[in-house]
Amino acid sequence: MDARRRLRSQLCRRLCLWGTAVLVLCALLPAWAGQDCTPRRPTLAAMARDLDLAVSVAAQLDELAARDGLRVALLARIGQDLSAYGLRYTHLGFVYRDTAALDGRGAWRVVHKLNQCGSDRAQIYRQGLAEFFGDGLFRHEAGLLPLKDADALAPLLTDNALLALVHEPRYNMLAYPWAGPYQQSNQWVIETLAVLRDPHVNSRAEARAWLRGRGYQPATVPLSAATRLGARMFTAHISFDDHPFGRRMEGQIDTVTVESVFAWLTRTGLGEPPMALRIRPPTVRARPGRPERAPVPAGASTISRAPA
Repeated sequence: MDARRRLRSQLCRRLCLWGTAVLVLCALLPAWAGQDCTPRRPTLAAMARDLDLAVSVAAQLDELAARDGLRVALLARIGQDLSAYGLRYTHLGFVYRDTAALDGRGAWRVVHKLNQCGSDRAQIYRQGLAEFFGDGLFRHEAGLLPLKDADALAPLLTDNALLALVHEPRYNMLAYPWAGPYQQSNQWVIETLAVLRDPHVNSRAEARAWLRGRGYQPATVPLSAATRLGARMFTAHISFDDHPFGRRMEGQIDTVTVESVFAWLTRTGLGEPPMALRIRPPTVRARPGRPERAPVPAGASTISRAPA
């Protein structure tokens, strides 16, 4: 029991290093994105693994910043298993270096849109890496895509009003990208990217036109009529009335996925090729007379290109 209390205390102290700020609304209720709404009670071991990923990703971001000058990127997580739909990552946000954080020592922050679990409303949050990866992950891996023109983008990510310019609180996990009143988390990212890159973009309609003009192509998720009916009847955060009738009746649901965003940014040269960041194995302290080494699982890599 004492060991469990000590671990809980250590987790709490580590979490306190990463502050949360809600840009649009201060909320104390838990929020989810890229995950299902199944009630869960995470174990201390699971929480520790979430934090291990956060610490590993922070270290790798620091290395990329020192080596390649990384300042701004898109960061993805895996909140649930979507492999049946050919998808790996579930949720996307902006990650940037906050040089003023921690008394000038600096820290990596994530700005992203979170849906209040089971509801049709969402807000924008600014969080530390521990919180971003602390919502309960299906797989402990992050996707990273460095953005071009980071020097121009970085200061804009601290402007709360600008980040909220095209934010729509009405949430739909499968929102149609080109019309309709709803907005999902990944959709907010690319619409906000349009705002950050073009000062003439001041509305969702203009952001959508900007994305179309630069060749963004949403992913198509095949859903049967029974699946659509069940989702609409029993979940508040899924709607289909914004999708074109013909496509909807064919079971072809077009929406914004992490993979479609990564492919578009790479294809257009707006971003670098994506990478997968994983938990680093612990360093083994060398015995006297023996070289120091760290165990690396076969086939594993802490910084590698994301799966196509």
